[in-house]
Amino acid sequence: MAPADDLFIQVEYPLGIDPLLLPSIMSKKKAIGATHIAIDIPTGSGAKIKNMTEAYTLASDFVDLGKRLGMNIQCALTFGEQPLGCAVGPALEAREALATLMGNGPADVKEKAASLAGMLLEMVGVEGGRQRAENVLQSGRAEKKLREIIEAQGGNPRVKPEEISVGDKKTQLTSNQAGRVLWISTESIVQIAREAGAPKEKGAGIVLKAKLGDAIKKDAVLLEIYAERSSKLESALELAKRLQPIVLSKKPEENMLLDRVPEKIAAEKPFMLER
Repeated sequence: MAPADDLFIQVEYPLGIDPLLLPSIMSKKKAIGATHIAIDIPTGSGAKIKNMTEAYTLASDFVDLGKRLGMNIQCALTFGEQPLGCAVGPALEAREALATLMGNGPADVKEKAASLAGMLLEMVGVEGGRQRAENVLQSGRAEKKLREIIEAQGGNPRVKPEEISVGDKKTQLTSNQAGRVLWISTESIVQIAREAGAPKEKGAGIVLKAKLGDAIKKDAVLLEIYAERSSKLESALELAKRLQPIVLSKKPEENMLLDRVPEKIAAEKPFMLER
């Protein structure tokens, strides 16, 4: 099932369409015999699902399809106005995930993981699922289980986050003013990460140093860009300077103009056809 799904994705991805969203997700769950499934639907301007109306419609479709397939489905409509955590890119995200299970990591990653795991636990009859999930995380049992999975797949079960190799080419995007983070363009963050080489080049990506609501000083680092090739790094930084994915302002009314069309359309911006 997964190899067949990969072929569909190779066609859909360049076109920016996803007509097989439900069958792509649900077929694999059915194939492995899953009976209870918690589905995360990030919702926001930077997510695939843009608003709550779309989210409720999609959630209803998931639940209905689950019933037809004899599976118990619950959907979590989650905050999607900014990237989850701070890392974007395969190796950087792996570092962040491992660090989170070891007791560190961004607060929003812990919050979302505990919420989704708690929801799934309650679906199978466990009372206080959220608290149980937090206990599993804090006790180290979640980390222990991940390391068992790593070992079963032929990896190093004793690996530390800093031992996960990332691109040795690194640069930073800094703020040109002081203020609070009012808005983060997830779409632009993705474009910059791709320009750096992610996800094909596993060590490429972005680490956000500012999230929504953070107070930022002038010349402070907004994000770090990692790449495996200097040419990719330079290209990604140039794109980041042009797109300015993190918007700062002391007051909302001080930054009413976000962009100009068509004067500032980036050549690299993909055409997205929403289904």
